[in-house]
Amino acid sequence: MTILEESSFNKKEFQTDLINWFLKNQRQLPWREDKDPYKVWVSEIMLQQTQVDTVIPYFENFIEKFPNPVALADADEQDVLKAWEGLGYYSRARNLQFAVREVKEKYQGKVPKDPKQLGDLKGIGPYTLGAIMSIAYDQPEPAVDGNVMRVMSRVFRIDQDIAKAKTRKVFDAVVRDVISTEDPSSFNQGIMELGALICRPRNPKCDLCPIKAHCQAYRSNTQTDYPVKSKKKKQTKLNYYTLVLENQSGEFLIEKRPAEGLLAGLWQFLMVEKKEVDRKLLTPFVEQLFKTTVIEVNQLESIKHIFSHIIWSIDVFHFKVKDFVLDDSNQRFISLDQVEDYPFPVPHQKVIDQL
Repeated sequence: MTILEESSFNKKEFQTDLINWFLKNQRQLPWREDKDPYKVWVSEIMLQQTQVDTVIPYFENFIEKFPNPVALADADEQDVLKAWEGLGYYSRARNLQFAVREVKEKYQGKVPKDPKQLGDLKGIGPYTLGAIMSIAYDQPEPAVDGNVMRVMSRVFRIDQDIAKAKTRKVFDAVVRDVISTEDPSSFNQGIMELGALICRPRNPKCDLCPIKAHCQAYRSNTQTDYPVKSKKKKQTKLNYYTLVLENQSGEFLIEKRPAEGLLAGLWQFLMVEKKEVDRKLLTPFVEQLFKTTVIEVNQLESIKHIFSHIIWSIDVFHFKVKDFVLDDSNQRFISLDQVEDYPFPVPHQKVIDQL
């Protein structure tokens, strides 16, 4: 017996109430203007871990620069990372470009309609696959994200822990049971929109909800008990010095981060973990490392930046130094006018703002 049969659930009425509400109340978003699968794909990748209002200007700029899969496939990775600068989770951008290169090579630049081909592309998980298949290609594929799990956990009082990966399969099966085969695009977008606007994590607006008649949590007044979610692991705190070296020509030393790992391929000012060098010894450290002489040192405003799993706590020092020659190909001197040519992570953009 399915969860729907157990709850004497009227699937057709549920679909109708949800879709009618969505068609009347949906936000006007740039990726909804047409059903271009590439635009749906880009928007869904950007929307992972990022709020809609933040994504809109990035999306519009990105599509203007890279209007189709071939344009993105042919672009320089540094240009792609620059267009992504500030959105965070940069592996999303690299995986997207890697995948569209495969789309260009294997599928003549057209996003495949076949779910197996689409799902094999780098960075496309079950949610993104479901979003593209349903929104762009009108196929009844589940697209289960946090909003969808929250809505469905309340509608059916599902008490599995949504922080566990295996729980997603439970919600995937539920959505597959209830999704509209006539308008899967509006259905999936409707649940996402409902979770974003009405069925919020705290203080859900149940009085405005179009599907409250179908919601078990509403009927039992247990909305705030759902979804069930275990606490995240505590974030690791890392303490750094950021050393901004300015030579006598007014140029600043930057370095490229490794090609793998956190913020891969982005540029930054020199970063040193605090445990590596005593604060009182920063000047001789700089002089010895770069075989130069420090002329002046000023401390800038400290920066704290929170990632999903770690926290950076950064003390920033601005060193004016005598000119020296670099022997590392991943380092270079640039003027402030040239920073626009390089993608920097947000903490280092804050350093640039101070400079």
